[in-house]
Amino acid sequence: MSGPSLRVRFAPSPTGFLHVGGARTALFNWLLARHTGGTFILRIEDTDRERSNDELTAAIVDGMTWLGLDWDEGPFFQAEGLKRHQRDALALLEAGAAYRCFCTPEDVDRRRVVAGIREGAFRYDRLCHRLDPDVSLRRAADGDAFTVRFLVPRGVTRWADVVHGPIEFDNAEIEDLILLRSDGTPTYNLAVVSDDVEMHITHVIRGADHISNTPKQIMLYQALGRPLPVFAHVPLIHGEDGKRLSKRHGATAIDQYQTMGILPEAMVNFLALLGWSSGTDQEIFSVQELIERFTIEQVNKKAAIFDVQKLLWLNGHYLRSRPAADIVPLVLEHMRVAGNAPPASAGAEHDRFLAVIGTLQARSRTTEEIATQAVAYFDHALQYDPAAVRKHWKGAETADRLARLREVWTALDRWDDDALEAGLRGLAETLGVKAGMLIHPLRVALIGAADGPGIFDIVRLLGRERVLHRVEQAIGTMRSTAGGTVP
Repeated sequence: MSGPSLRVRFAPSPTGFLHVGGARTALFNWLLARHTGGTFILRIEDTDRERSNDELTAAIVDGMTWLGLDWDEGPFFQAEGLKRHQRDALALLEAGAAYRCFCTPEDVDRRRVVAGIREGAFRYDRLCHRLDPDVSLRRAADGDAFTVRFLVPRGVTRWADVVHGPIEFDNAEIEDLILLRSDGTPTYNLAVVSDDVEMHITHVIRGADHISNTPKQIMLYQALGRPLPVFAHVPLIHGEDGKRLSKRHGATAIDQYQTMGILPEAMVNFLALLGWSSGTDQEIFSVQELIERFTIEQVNKKAAIFDVQKLLWLNGHYLRSRPAADIVPLVLEHMRVAGNAPPASAGAEHDRFLAVIGTLQARSRTTEEIATQAVAYFDHALQYDPAAVRKHWKGAETADRLARLREVWTALDRWDDDALEAGLRGLAETLGVKAGMLIHPLRVALIGAADGPGIFDIVRLLGRERVLHRVEQAIGTMRSTAGGTVP
């Protein structure tokens, strides 16, 4: 499966946003094209005009651009091939491989009921195929509405799927499929085959949910006298409960992960591992490594599991590898959307802002997490986490200890880690307590939370004035609350 003649396509329908499964399919096609020096084509399958719209098309394109999946040709729009689709259907009609069907859906349903066959199990009984050809022509000329149905031949349709191995379908189990609707628009199977033939697609890589469409399409290729592409059906993606991934599992659209602070390189790495294996224990791959090592033959049959925690772990790795300056615009956008943009003074404090981001990114998994934590390092009204307060603020005794610490630190000649730590530990020894009895309530006083960077990193990032002010503020809060605790 190699060579510059290889041509693959990603063909999303603009009836929804770019979802995880579609993005994974696009990635596999893109990686194969880049690995072999072939051509990657983007085709928008917009023949469902009622559900397709420009906004969703733009969202799909934006999602692919964010992931870095550049295309060599396109985007092409399936609706623009209408005349070709009709021409191919009429060619099959003239060759006797298809026929006009004047039956309405209501006609077919009535015959199903009479036959006593449950809905979904009834296959069209070919009533219109038995019409005299002259009668069929005359009815069409008289303006009777009709569809064009493909005449499924007898026998078995089989192919060697790159992922699943040999697959075959008994043609007797396949209904004569409609190629053109009564309004002259093509159905999915005809449009896909016609487009793939026109674009000289050599390899069709798509989800395993399309396996049932493949025998129908193979029969159309054969009836049109066209060579078959190679088929590879990649596994479906399931949630951690083993069921097919859906909205009940959380975010399924790529743009949602972008919004929550996932980096594109992390998402690409994660998507590549959904069904593909390098044959080693390696899990972190650069894009170039994926291009060099990717083959469809290494894609598994078994459904892939979408593990959000693994995605967050990968994202944390890539987040830590980025320079803080690269992260700043992403963090600022999160803060702006949340209404927590730093005050104007942050511009003058650019170095301190970079230091805050650099410190937080070392322990965060998304840029959104960084943005949420970064708020505490600027002059917004500090919000105390109730759980942290209950755990670490133990009434008047805590307030008195922090007041003593504030006195010690106020008297320091030097405001550096060594002097600050010596002062804190010296006070703890004087009070006969462990240093943590000061550090934990102090962290809550400074950033409002029990978890965060090292206490002296926090102190350094906030600066002397903010630290002393916040400690004083926390002492006042504790002492002004009945019983000496904050509920």
